[in-house]
Amino acid sequence: MRILLVEDEPSAATMLAKGLREESYAVDVAADGETAQSQAFVNDYDLIILDIVLPGKDGFRVCRELRTNGLTVPVLMLTARDAVEDRVEGLDSGADDYLPKPFDFDELLARVRALLRRKPALYPEVISVGDLSVDTRARQVRRAGQRIDLTAKEYALLEYLARRAGEVVNRADIAEHVWDESYDPFSKVIEVFIQRLRRKVDEGHALKLIHTRRGEGYMLTTKRIDADD
Repeated sequence: MRILLVEDEPSAATMLAKGLREESYAVDVAADGETAQSQAFVNDYDLIILDIVLPGKDGFRVCRELRTNGLTVPVLMLTARDAVEDRVEGLDSGADDYLPKPFDFDELLARVRALLRRKPALYPEVISVGDLSVDTRARQVRRAGQRIDLTAKEYALLEYLARRAGEVVNRADIAEHVWDESYDPFSKVIEVFIQRLRRKVDEGHALKLIHTRRGEGYMLTTKRIDADD
């Protein structure tokens, strides 16, 4: 899942981005409202974490303009301003949730998970595909009851495939939601991670769950794919 973090205080932005990446999220960072809007209109984010007090356009204005332009991406507002009228203005501007500073990082993560479960539909905390289970809260994966140890990026890729189980997911979609703005579209990194997941998820099982559709993308499914490449 790819997140846009909009925070003008460098140390706070660095700390939050580091914590979110350690939880398997891809994170882009913007330090002002104009940059945030530009990135939001260009990239397909799963969530925006938006500070209110920003240089130039404040978070209220950024959120209103995103909604006016038809962007439905969930927005979590962060602010040190905890007056009731500020919370009301934040929600009225189109935010989906509001978290006053200072906050506990675990609470931030819980709110992020809750918002992500709403897009595009209400996802369960545990996604099951055959005998594979992906616990999106604990970030744990099991197949036939056996735990599979994954790196943060391997987990992020598998969770994205699990959320779209039964669909063919192309490289562009994977790059958009699993990698951040530093992704090199000419690299073979997605293919490398797919192969790693195959070894960890499918090796030793008669039924293969991860499939490649030549020229189309990848699919996580319990169906047998005859033309798998």
